[in-house]
Amino acid sequence: MNSMKKIVLFSLGLFAVVGDSYAQDKPDPNRQGFLANPVTTGETVNGWTEISNGMLYRIWNDATGKTPTIGDFITIHTRARVGDSILFSSRMVNNNEPFEIQIRPSQFPTFDLMDGFQLLTEGDSATFRMPLDTVLGRGAPELPWMKKGTGMWFDQDVVVVKQKKQADAFKEKAAKGKAQMESDEKTLKSYFAKNKINASRHMTGLYYKMNKVGTGDTARAGDSVVVNYTGKTIEGKTFDSNVDSNFHHVMPFSFKLAQGQVIPGWDIGVGLMKKGSKATLYIPSPMAYGERSPGPEIPKNGILIFDVEVLNIYKTATPNK
Repeated sequence: MNSMKKIVLFSLGLFAVVGDSYAQDKPDPNRQGFLANPVTTGETVNGWTEISNGMLYRIWNDATGKTPTIGDFITIHTRARVGDSILFSSRMVNNNEPFEIQIRPSQFPTFDLMDGFQLLTEGDSATFRMPLDTVLGRGAPELPWMKKGTGMWFDQDVVVVKQKKQADAFKEKAAKGKAQMESDEKTLKSYFAKNKINASRHMTGLYYKMNKVGTGDTARAGDSVVVNYTGKTIEGKTFDSNVDSNFHHVMPFSFKLAQGQVIPGWDIGVGLMKKGSKATLYIPSPMAYGERSPGPEIPKNGILIFDVEVLNIYKTATPNK
């Protein structure tokens, strides 16, 4: 949970995703399909165009079509780089499948990728460039070889695979989610029958088995919850644990309940537990990672099983709704 969350947070949360430094002004043949023949637009300097928020961009393949607006969804392959060092690549995670993201208003007045995404159409490929110092200043992990104040660039490559209007995307997501929940429900019932497990069903579709009931109140939204956990796939493969030294982070895990810091199945399942409780959560894929696998150890649309122990609950003065 900890290590996977850091990867996704860096690539998706902080910069809405992608990134090598282009010293050359011609396409690199080793770019793994991100680039086609270079096409520049507007006034450029060495092939790079500056947009209003200060970011530089370069179009490598310019397809025809309408650009997205706030609320629309785009499906992209993306890669983040500094020099020739790859920090993140969607082709190396998520089972080599692209990510779908929603175009949101800019969070930063300068160097915000959301502004860049609105310049692209379906079929485009481009690179967005910003100072590495800016990226590090916004909380990105600083690696030992990175040098502040030396003019290093953070580059993010983007290939727009698909583009959808907001209403169409929501309709499609709802249909897919409903079908997947129905499929996972059948799989879980078969799993319970085969393994003789008596699990309770939450109204959301989450299943859980309370192995030990603790004391006190359950956590409210905004409360900090400290837990131990072990996660495995329904096929039985353990993919993460904070009580197993093989996963290199043997320490209690803390998060704020119902604040989107963990997968929905955790927010719901842990919200049913008191301090000292131990439970097994059986989480349908739409309540876990769905189609967006965080790594090869978790399959696309994978049902996850977590053994969770609530060590402590720290109440907030004013609970969040």
